[in-house]
Amino acid sequence: MCREAARLHIGGWVRNCADGSVEAVVQGSAEAVDAMIAWAWQGSARARVSQVEVAAGTGEFDRFERLPTA
Repeated sequence: MCREAARLHIGGWVRNCADGSVEAVVQGSAEAVDAMIAWAWQGSARARVSQVEVAAGTGEFDRFERLPTA
């Protein structure tokens, strides 16, 4: 996800959760955010995606980073 965020010039963060899910916050142009959501449905080569939830939020992010597991 970090590589895709960099490619799309998106800010925010991603982290793995103890239950095996992944949580992310993304910020960028509407087109970039839509592209990131579409990518999330596919995930990385090792991912198994069964659900993607999207909600509006606020925040200012100047980069995209991986946070420690929650």
